Amino acid sequence: MASLALLLLYPLIKNVILSFQDINKIEFIQRKYPFAGFDNYTQLLGDSNFWTVVVRSFAFTFANVVLIMVIGSLIGILLNRLGKWMRLVLSMALVMAWAMPIVASVQVFYWLFDEQFGVMNWVMRTLGFSGYEQHNWFETGFSTLTIVTILVVWGSIPFVALNMYAGLTTVGAELYEAARMDGANGWQTFWKVVFPNLKPFFLVTTFLEVIWVFKAFTQVYAMNKGGPDRASEILPVFAYVEGQSQAHYGLAAAISVLTIVILLVVMSFYFRLILKQEEEQ
Repeated sequence: MASLALLLLYPLIKNVILSFQDINKIEFIQRKYPFAGFDNYTQLLGDSNFWTVVVRSFAFTFANVVLIMVIGSLIGILLNRLGKWMRLVLSMALVMAWAMPIVASVQVFYWLFDEQFGVMNWVMRTLGFSGYEQHNWFETGFSTLTIVTILVVWGSIPFVALNMYAGLTTVGAELYEAARMDGANGWQTFWKVVFPNLKPFFLVTTFLEVIWVFKAFTQVYAMNKGGPDRASEILPVFAYVEGQSQAHYGLAAAISVLTIVILLVVMSFYFRLILKQEEEQ
């Protein structure tokens, strides 16, 4: 408890205090910390750019979580149906993708979509598409976040797939046999047999993925620093740019506090669903 208080609680309290202060570059150098009340929060809540970033963050999170859960679950089902050696090969590939450092994976994906030497431009030209001579994949915020989404999904699928496979090993073979005897097809077997038995897995895993994706700072910032023209910023990157690049420290702290509040409000409904599921069991 003492370690958690030192590493987590103290910085959180300091950040909340900072969010009520008007600290910019001059105040920081002069070590003056004037109290600003709710001015930072009022400024943010009345800023259309802030709400644009909020909507972008939710859209980014939703797209990533849906893709991660769907593709990860399908690969988990595939692992359960493969033979011993093929399952081992696929599991090793998933673990290697999962273990790859984020900054290194960002650099690899940046090279893949490089304007001059990127593999993707070569692939598009090979397939016969025109206009991909030195095409800039990072020209817009949408295309940048699309590439980041591919990166985040690629790095997150192994967690879902391996946990899905582990969960499937707990579903008794007699349940599948009973479903086949009742004439159920593959989709009906999944929906009527697999999903009810693994519902806690889906709830908890989705809960974790929402938190991890919502605060995906490294992938977005390392890919294009929230650009171009701050058009690919999500809330964590927005707070960092305001604090470190713009030197609006009090405002950046307020952004981070609002990010936590927004995430807590959204996840409280989902957390209640998880608790309800546990009570039913």
